[in-house]
Amino acid sequence: MTESTPRPTVRLRSALDAVAAYKPGKPAEAREGVTAYKISSNENPYPPLPSVLRVVTDAAASMNRYPDMGVSALTQALAERLEVPASHLATGTGSVGLLSYLISITCEPGDEVVYAWRSFEAYPIVVAVAGATSVQVPLDADARHDLDAMAEAITDRTRLVLVCTPNNPTGPIVTETELRAFLAKVPEDVLVVIDEAYLEFNTDDEAPDALGLYREFPNVAVLRTFSKAYGLAGLRVGYAVAREEVATALRKVATPFGVSDLAQHAAVASLEAYDELAVRVKALVEERERVRTALLDQGWPVPQTQANFVWLPLGEDSMDFAATCQDAGLTVRPFPGDGVRCTIGETEASDRLIEVAGKFRSR
Repeated sequence: MTESTPRPTVRLRSALDAVAAYKPGKPAEAREGVTAYKISSNENPYPPLPSVLRVVTDAAASMNRYPDMGVSALTQALAERLEVPASHLATGTGSVGLLSYLISITCEPGDEVVYAWRSFEAYPIVVAVAGATSVQVPLDADARHDLDAMAEAITDRTRLVLVCTPNNPTGPIVTETELRAFLAKVPEDVLVVIDEAYLEFNTDDEAPDALGLYREFPNVAVLRTFSKAYGLAGLRVGYAVAREEVATALRKVATPFGVSDLAQHAAVASLEAYDELAVRVKALVEERERVRTALLDQGWPVPQTQANFVWLPLGEDSMDFAATCQDAGLTVRPFPGDGVRCTIGETEASDRLIEVAGKFRSR
């Protein structure tokens, strides 16, 4: 081959042409004389509990060894806490890791995955990577799942349905009554995944009992994470609860040794320290309500949120608002053309959000 001869291009999967890169929340940018805050990634603003940090520090002494591939200690702890068989549990690198496993065990190329939109940004990515087809059903006027429309969108090509409750990035839940009515319409061979990444922040009495539905409906799986309320976002650990056939398949396709030893120890310790964590969650929920009330008083149409964030439906002004926040040392998460998600973080960050939003609203 001469220097003038074009080099052959590596052949990549054509399915990747439909994959948009995941956009993480930007880090806070320093501003002279101003403390910068990052409220773009739905992280828990509190540092690790001392008891959890000690366990992780001790576990780090053996990081030269492979982790327990079966994630046995965490699986057993979850089985006891949730009162489910250990064989009905699967762990992974956060709920996102498990989400990709769920697509891979249910979908062949061309199969369909139904979910609300806008919802979790990773949904269309993992679906496209698998060569499956996304069927996005618009949220209703209140930024909530339109479960009737989602039921109508199911075809004989549908293999999986994703229900994010509370919904990321808008915040509302689906109710127990709504979800039961929806499940009655879904074919029994279609897996329905209830994604509860923000479960612990939910105080709505009408929220669904996802584990109760999993026990009643064989085609229901529940997806949860330690990244949000438990504050372990940097360690990447989540779990799924599903009937044994589904859970076994998830364990088959899981990345070997994906859940690190540090993550397993931290998750077990966090379960044991949940009473301490619950105090922090309660404080974040109270702060969420304070922020939402202030924004409503300013005239913002903020949806009812049961997560650790608020949603501003800014439409075409989303990027302008995000830039205004950035200039004030506050990093938020814009979704161009739709709105802006703002995580509940430090009180000072909330105060600045309220101040910036008020000025933007009245300009």
